[in-house]
Amino acid sequence: MEQGKVAEGQPVTEEVRTEECFALIGAGPMGLAMAKTLSEQGVAFQGFELAEDVGGLWNIDAPRSTMYETAHLISSKHMTEFTDFPMDEETAEYPSHREMKRYFQDFAKEFDLYRKFHFGAEVMSTTPRDGGGWDVVWRDKNGKQHTQVFAGVMIANGTLSEPNLPDFKGAFAGELIHASDYRYPTQFAGKRVLVVGAGNSGCDIAVDAIHHGVSCDLSMRRGYYFVPKYVFGIPADMMGGKIRLPMWLKRKVDGLILKWFVGDPQKYGFPKPDYALYESHPVVNSLILFHAGHGDLKVRPDIDRFEGKTVHFRDGSHAEYDMILAATGYKLHYPFIDSKHLNWQGSAPHFYLNCMHPERDDLFVLGMVEASGLGWQGRHEQAEMIARYVAGLRAGTSAAKAIKATKSEGFARATGGMNYLDLPRMAYYVDKATYRKAVTDQIDALKAADA
Repeated sequence: MEQGKVAEGQPVTEEVRTEECFALIGAGPMGLAMAKTLSEQGVAFQGFELAEDVGGLWNIDAPRSTMYETAHLISSKHMTEFTDFPMDEETAEYPSHREMKRYFQDFAKEFDLYRKFHFGAEVMSTTPRDGGGWDVVWRDKNGKQHTQVFAGVMIANGTLSEPNLPDFKGAFAGELIHASDYRYPTQFAGKRVLVVGAGNSGCDIAVDAIHHGVSCDLSMRRGYYFVPKYVFGIPADMMGGKIRLPMWLKRKVDGLILKWFVGDPQKYGFPKPDYALYESHPVVNSLILFHAGHGDLKVRPDIDRFEGKTVHFRDGSHAEYDMILAATGYKLHYPFIDSKHLNWQGSAPHFYLNCMHPERDDLFVLGMVEASGLGWQGRHEQAEMIARYVAGLRAGTSAAKAIKATKSEGFARATGGMNYLDLPRMAYYVDKATYRKAVTDQIDALKAADA
């Protein structure tokens, strides 16, 4: 099977038995972790990546990247990095997207992953065959279409590429874009801007609009808990101790810390959250409250309707804008596979530990997991579990058979008892400690079976 090697630009021919080879879609951080662990477990695969290089979302030059120029990690580098591939000391504590792209390029080189992927390759369809295996139709960078048979499919195309743009009443006469269309702060030059949605991206982009636009308002449907990036000069996500506190106590402790370092966002006009701390993701941003306190930002309620360039809000107020940017999130999107194969329940596929199909052992969805502080290591563990599971099934180990039985009997999402908000973006949210323990326990069992 021909495999493209970007580093040297020369094709590499490798003999692979298709009935044992998986198609791995995506060379973002999750796809790279999966490629690495599959290689370590001796599981054959062929990677496909639409862009010309690795990095996924973090490759701003990728065709479907929704990255913007001023974007940085919202978690610190040491809480985000792969454990066996730490970031360089000179890397910023909260790296930019360009530093992250270089990190993933270095990761791919270190573990010899470039040659395992076709780059500039778009997967058009994946269809299970009646006799087993999958037909994968893909198009190369020259437009030539190929059909190959694989043992299974591993999907790692990311969760942040398909915009979720709500339906608004009325028509807006100015410029209306989604956050996925935003690249440069100069897009705000000379404009009165309304940012709709106050998640992490919405607040980051609002800060850009404050600095580069004429004015910026922020429309919020609900309140958020705001977390500073630094506490006592240390990245906030590194403040936690090694002892796992019960959630009721953790909420009290962390809530007290937030009062000390953040104060009361309601005094700047932010709505009070109608849910408990950690039932939705917090906003990690030290600047949005700073600008609200300086009068640079006006907080607005939810939108009622548009009328020309006038936006009417639910509280009866109104204002005029030249640009509206909807930072309203993304939808899970797997355009190359029929949704009937993905066991959808509500807004997301229902897979064991967010990655294993309950009935099939030839279809995996990778990286469909979010949790505060999960980092890339949590995703690497997911990849290792899958790679060891596939290898274990082929070897007939008892641990792999036990996982197969568990996932076919029915299971719940690893929420740790948290009552997450019933929102599409929270449909695949998990409790970090609960999830990582479940995954690492399975890894340990699979390792023991191999010993």
